[in-house]
Amino acid sequence: MSVVISGGGPAGMMLGLLLARAGIEVTVLEKHGDFLRDFRGDTVHASTMRLMDELGLGAGFGALPQSRLGNMQLPTANGDMVNFTDFDGLPAPYNYIAMVPQWNLLNFLAEQARREPSFTLRMNTATTGLIREGGRITGARYRTQDGEEGELRAALTIAADGRHSQVRRAAGLVPKEFAVPFDTWWFRLPRHAAEQAVPPNLLAAFAPGEFALSLTRDDYFQIGYYAAKGSDARLRAEGVERFRERIAALLPRYADRVGHIRDMDDLYLLDVKLNRLHRWYADGLLLIGDAAHAMSPAGGVGINLAIQDAVAAATLLAEPLRRGRVTTADLARVQRRRQRPTVVVQRLQRALHKTMFTTAPNGSRVGAPAQLILAARYVPGFRQIPSRLIALGPRPEHAPAFARRPTELV
Repeated sequence: MSVVISGGGPAGMMLGLLLARAGIEVTVLEKHGDFLRDFRGDTVHASTMRLMDELGLGAGFGALPQSRLGNMQLPTANGDMVNFTDFDGLPAPYNYIAMVPQWNLLNFLAEQARREPSFTLRMNTATTGLIREGGRITGARYRTQDGEEGELRAALTIAADGRHSQVRRAAGLVPKEFAVPFDTWWFRLPRHAAEQAVPPNLLAAFAPGEFALSLTRDDYFQIGYYAAKGSDARLRAEGVERFRERIAALLPRYADRVGHIRDMDDLYLLDVKLNRLHRWYADGLLLIGDAAHAMSPAGGVGINLAIQDAVAAATLLAEPLRRGRVTTADLARVQRRRQRPTVVVQRLQRALHKTMFTTAPNGSRVGAPAQLILAARYVPGFRQIPSRLIALGPRPEHAPAFARRPTELV
């Protein structure tokens, strides 16, 4: 039986690789010509690194360009910094967060998948609709960059095409939206040579109505600026000089380099969404990752949760695909497996929005919540709780036996 996957992001590429290793004919449709896009999720957590080892890809993954992200630090009222997480306390060797440019990760997964004779990746090919026969979805319609249109028949169609899923729209599925109080603007600032010895931590800074996060990368700092949802037009109307002033005031340590923000086009707006479908499937169709449940950037868990969806889907559906028939009951098993961890993470994100994010954009508080500061500083073992939730998630998945391979040397 064949499978067509719409979307060549982390969930789609991982699922394609796993199903191909099960001997399933699988085609991934990716609308872009390459994976080179800035400010996509780059955090690879312990659950995904362990999965790479189980797939025999640990050495190759380790050779990708990457840096280690240290603990998240919160500012106290007197300006000190307190560690909110303690990744070092997790079981080695998965006791850190890896920052891997997503295009490197996706190119790596594509390279590994292409080694499987039953795998096909079609770049510059956008999914435009679904094929329906007798009330069942039996494949996808596509259009190439050159304007060629066609159809791919498949026993199962997978939507892994993100929070703005074209397949979800074509299927008539509408997610339940949860209110999010902020949007995020991402940009880069240079990291000076003298700063290379500084531990690569994630730093938070607060001010009335806004806050920022700084992530340390190899040769630059990735900055996320957070303000009330719907502020983009106002910020752009104020202009780049005013924005530079905002960043210099929030993050004084970077005041000497805000001039590297050349204009407002250097900012990448993330319209933050938090939603999920009531039902992740229809007859012949399954939705995973952001197509089924868009995640907030809080905790940086989106990529890893999507990859866990892919592992669960491959594990539960490989045998029905081999038997020649995937039923809605089979698809429902995937949702049952992954719905609870999704709900848990989204509830935690909503709680984090209320405690850390909601009041800051409204201007009613400056700084991290005092109760979090006190717990992180004085409650034994508290920092292990967010560390484990971020690094492993509520239900980490393991590679199915059919997909495991001996570790390959680089």
